[in-house]
Amino acid sequence: MRNWLIACLGFLAIQAQAQDDLDAMMANIKPEKVKVKNAFKSTRILNFHSTEMVAGGVLDFRILHRFGRLNSGVENLFGLDQAFVRLSLDYGLTDNITVGLGRSAVGKEVDGFVKWRFLQQSKGPGAMPVSLVYVAGSVINTASWANPDRINFFSSRLSFYHQLLISRKFSEDLTLQLSPIWVHRNLVPANADQNGVFGLGIGGRMKLSKRISFNADYCYIPDGQMTQPYKMPLCLGFDVGTGGHVFQLQFSNALGMNEKALVTQTTGDWLNGDIHFGFNISRVFTLKTKKAFDEAKKSSW
Repeated sequence: MRNWLIACLGFLAIQAQAQDDLDAMMANIKPEKVKVKNAFKSTRILNFHSTEMVAGGVLDFRILHRFGRLNSGVENLFGLDQAFVRLSLDYGLTDNITVGLGRSAVGKEVDGFVKWRFLQQSKGPGAMPVSLVYVAGSVINTASWANPDRINFFSSRLSFYHQLLISRKFSEDLTLQLSPIWVHRNLVPANADQNGVFGLGIGGRMKLSKRISFNADYCYIPDGQMTQPYKMPLCLGFDVGTGGHVFQLQFSNALGMNEKALVTQTTGDWLNGDIHFGFNISRVFTLKTKKAFDEAKKSSW
């Protein structure tokens, strides 16, 4: 009995010491700052940019496809007889800097942009409640001049835009984004039109399942900036993830596929059925492995 009691006391002493050591170790462990990822499934909510970035060393090939208006009737198979495409390449210079180049059939426009994420939402010590991304882009209209008999300048083909993206991932299922945008057109349709047009974009993503989410984006454009008829671009759709591809199925009153066209050239009315069905396809290619990419960054330093 005495030996048994001694053994029990020894075991309890060892257990108490182990617990003290564990408590001391836990006290020395400091909580880490963790970045919040996958606020959106794609670098586009639907039509407009999201705060998601192309990873460093990765090339994103995107096909944006828009059909004609649903109210065009059975003769045009409710718009399916008409097709407009934008092809683009987006490349991640780093995890926080993306550059992109695209060409749209609508207006025969070539556009390019630089996208910089300077703050990323995080949890833990010194947490950042939102992600902040700045986008600057330009658009060149390459179509033939509408009036070739007058003196036309190359600068008249150019437009520019600046946009700030502010998003917060509230949970694994919900992300919301606010996106003020300013578009400048060197040439406007009428003297009364303003060269600079301001819009306030809002959008979000609601996760429905592991691979599917409901997305929406909209841009409010205050009156008095343009005299030609225009509507607020509204797009509703779904993200469908399939491994290396992301499909976005959508319905929108906008036919344009760059920021200048979306803000200044949307004329479709949802209530009249001026709705375009369309889809986006994204396929990524890793041009630099993570190891090679990190080594290249170190050598550049």
